[in-house]
Amino acid sequence: MTNKDYMKQAPAQTQSRQPGMEQQMHPEPVQPFDYQGAQKLKDKVAIITGGDSGIGRAVAMAFACEGADITLNYLPEEQQEAEKVAAFAKEQGRDVLLLPADLTEPQQCKQLVEKTIAHFGQLNIVVNNAGIQFPVEEFTDITNDQWKRTFETNVDPMFYLTKAAVPHLQEGDTIISTTSINAYKGHAILIDYTATKGAIVGFTRSLAQSLAPKGIRVNMVAPGPIWTPLIPATFDEQQVKEFGQDAPLGRPGQPEELVGAYVLLASSEGSYMTGQCIHVNGGAIMHS
Repeated sequence: MTNKDYMKQAPAQTQSRQPGMEQQMHPEPVQPFDYQGAQKLKDKVAIITGGDSGIGRAVAMAFACEGADITLNYLPEEQQEAEKVAAFAKEQGRDVLLLPADLTEPQQCKQLVEKTIAHFGQLNIVVNNAGIQFPVEEFTDITNDQWKRTFETNVDPMFYLTKAAVPHLQEGDTIISTTSINAYKGHAILIDYTATKGAIVGFTRSLAQSLAPKGIRVNMVAPGPIWTPLIPATFDEQQVKEFGQDAPLGRPGQPEELVGAYVLLASSEGSYMTGQCIHVNGGAIMHS
């Protein structure tokens, strides 16, 4: 990819419901339409959750360009968005299985894996990416129901889907989960969301140790301020305008700027990486 004139600051805008719609954003997120693949994932099969928009969409597009077939999971109301992703992947000569499902239900996670195996005959990569967030200014205003819902959406499906997938994975296969910069620096108005992302960190590091003897690698990506539909769907207009402005690079990131991390972790180029986190955050946090 070449350097681009990425958006420096988002215009004020909001959307009424999560996870939001890319076509209602202005400008729309930059997706990897011009990604040049090198068959790093040739004939691999990946399940990607939350794959209809934002980061999940970008990962699905890049994986297809790298030669992977894909099972795309999303909410039923996001069917139109998912079909756009599938159309792009098919233009790359890849097969896509569209499977809307409620992943808070363990049985639906199991069926997602079973249908993938039935359709493709194998499973090599699991990308746990779906998530929600609910900004709340005062900690004591976080309701018990919201706390429960955030964990049921961001953490439980990762466990259910990964548990269903592991028996089908072989040496060299991979599990990648999307955590967040907030798991490492905190966020005053996203306490429940941040707690779920911290849980993903602990889960990933522990599972990596558990599956290492089988040669199955488990890693994560921690995005920083990335311009996705979740931003206008959850923040107010002023927060949207300020989004990403405090990163050293001075702007929000774009979904296409994350995909290299996922491709690395999914491919043989990341064969000595497990239990690790790749930070893509415009310098918002830096680790030695």
